[in-house]
Amino acid sequence: MSTEENKVLGRRWIEEIWGKGNLAVVDEILASNFIFHYAPPGVAPDREGYKQTLTMYRTSSPDMHYTVDDMVAEGDKVAIRWAGKGTHRGDLMEIAPTGKKVTITGISIIRIAGGKIVEEWTEQDMLGVLQQLGVAPK
Repeated sequence: MSTEENKVLGRRWIEEIWGKGNLAVVDEILASNFIFHYAPPGVAPDREGYKQTLTMYRTSSPDMHYTVDDMVAEGDKVAIRWAGKGTHRGDLMEIAPTGKKVTITGISIIRIAGGKIVEEWTEQDMLGVLQQLGVAPK
């Protein structure tokens, strides 16, 4: 795939999977041997673990909306700097719903092979989220 096609796949990943919580798209664009490099403790680092994690985040903030701030592609990798905004309406890692608005930012790198995402690495500001929820000191 070209770098432009990889960027289209990267945008689809953030908008349809994370922005809409579309589990069918997970099966469509993540390879069956997908490696989830930032799986939470106790979650398998594979496509099924990814679905569990997606469901956890989407349940905690069902109105979460993501934007792509920057995207750079080279070879088989796409780097995406993104931001998400939503309302904490469901449990998040044993934190009861607060009703507070939250913003999360992060940078993800996806690797693509055969037209599918085969690996993902993400660094996100979870400390900032916990501070916004009032469960971590500022």
